Amino acid sequence: MNNSKQDILNNLIKEPFINQRILAAQTGHSLGIVNRSIKELISEGYLDEEIRPTEKTLREAKEKAPKNAIILAAGFGMRMVPINTETPKGLLEIKGERLIERTIRQLHEVGITEIYVVVGFMKEQYEYLIDEYGVELIVAPDYVSKNNLHSLKTAAAHLSNSYIIPCDIWCEKNPYSRNELYSWYMVSDLVDDDSTVRVNRKQELVVQKEQAGGNAMIGICYLLETEAEIVRERLEELGRDSRYDGAFWEETLYRKDRMIVTARVVHAADAVEINTYEQLREIDSDSSQLQTDAIQVICEALGAQQNEVTNITVLKKGMTNRSFLFSCKDKKYIMRIPGEGTDQLINRRQEAAVYQTIAGRRICDEIAYINPENGYKITEYLEGARVCDAENEEDLQKCMKKLREFHGQKLRVDHSFDLFGQMEYYESLWEGTPSAYKDYEKTKAHVLQLKDYIEANAGEWVLTHIDAVPDNFLFVEENGKEEIRLIDWEYAGMQDPHVDIAMFCIYSLYKKEQVDHLIDLYFEGNCDDRTRIKIYCYIAVCGLLWSNWCEYKRKLGVEFGEYSLRQYRYAKDYYKIVQQELGEEGKETCTK
Repeated sequence: MNNSKQDILNNLIKEPFINQRILAAQTGHSLGIVNRSIKELISEGYLDEEIRPTEKTLREAKEKAPKNAIILAAGFGMRMVPINTETPKGLLEIKGERLIERTIRQLHEVGITEIYVVVGFMKEQYEYLIDEYGVELIVAPDYVSKNNLHSLKTAAAHLSNSYIIPCDIWCEKNPYSRNELYSWYMVSDLVDDDSTVRVNRKQELVVQKEQAGGNAMIGICYLLETEAEIVRERLEELGRDSRYDGAFWEETLYRKDRMIVTARVVHAADAVEINTYEQLREIDSDSSQLQTDAIQVICEALGAQQNEVTNITVLKKGMTNRSFLFSCKDKKYIMRIPGEGTDQLINRRQEAAVYQTIAGRRICDEIAYINPENGYKITEYLEGARVCDAENEEDLQKCMKKLREFHGQKLRVDHSFDLFGQMEYYESLWEGTPSAYKDYEKTKAHVLQLKDYIEANAGEWVLTHIDAVPDNFLFVEENGKEEIRLIDWEYAGMQDPHVDIAMFCIYSLYKKEQVDHLIDLYFEGNCDDRTRIKIYCYIAVCGLLWSNWCEYKRKLGVEFGEYSLRQYRYAKDYYKIVQQELGEEGKETCTK
């Protein structure tokens, strides 16, 4: 049975037949298709001569009727900045109604009460749905590092005659039904350059060529058991393949050049995906969520009205913070909002003091606003800026020159960054939980043995960046001349400036020959042996420092992959390198 006949039959199950023209209007099919389909459905035993559904039809409708719904609500919703720092996407309000509540009520209207909500980010905020709507929450353990293919995999056991629904969809009309006769995936009639599929004449969803534009993918889907079984198997198969860690669940629907389900096309206005602050403002300019703390700060800091804050787009999520780009009064800015657990990691008053010290020295980016209490920061956007390429010789030479000149100013602040103290502090944040590394205590003991050598060879303490990594060196054009700005001074304080060299190396995941080359660039080929060995010591210490930092962040649900593993490795490898370099002296120094 083709889709047009199924659409017509499904309509007749829900509403009695009046005439062909009304049926054509209700189903969206032409009068000719309706007339032909009715004749065929009668001959096939699905309709009687009075154009009423037969027992055969009612049995099939019962077998294919929706049993449940799975709502995907685990992700960060990063494109929703700054709202996503306060509210998960599914709880956005449009016209006084939360997105996920509207979806649940629409499901209830058609008798679907078995509803599973897959949660992750801000999962606690969804807990009330259990009592108010009788839903079941399923926690996606990998929501931080993996995409919604893995979220759906956690609910795969429930997939059978199921609706799959993103939490960020606003449907003007109820798209769900008590009866579904075939599996479908919803797209709109809007052309979207980011879409990977288009609808052909047979209502199939075929893979679209790159940059050709296709039908906007809404994401709502209905799966009968036949297709659900295929999806379950594909979720299991792809879920074992790390190449699909960042994949959307729709990957399971593709077979060669098309989806295994048919298209359900709706008007663009009938189903809207709310991905950004701007989209929310467009659909409901009075939404209470538009009055976020971040937007209010921007308005006060820049003397602007809310409607003057435009073109809000997310920037790449950093290790510590979330940042977004916006326009205001014909200028572009970046706003930083501290990420999870940063109140435990960073003293914002000290950071503000650093910015006050370096202000006007053309060292950093231009600060329009900084709050020493909560860490909110607004900086002017540097148009055309690029970060240092840690593999580019010319970039390295320029960055080390900039770093050397900054250290040479011998600036001072009233606080220091204690490497060993911070290492112990980050460990204390584990709250008694043992390290993930089985030989951590041994590694830590080795690193602590380097303290005496460091103190005996430390240079004059000056203001040190601490996080002087390639990504924090910005190359910008100013008045036809290339300048370098050093950004992100959250950890800065008084310290041996050579710590910055070590930090650059370990963030870049350098091998020893690259480490030595960077040291030579900074010292212009004049680094003495004891200073070089001291920098090796710093690499070991800083490796364990950031390894401990990563372990704390992992306990908050933030994972850094290879970076965290390599930092721990630096602690072990460079302790050994120091021993080898010092020879007999090293054995004595490192066993005190």
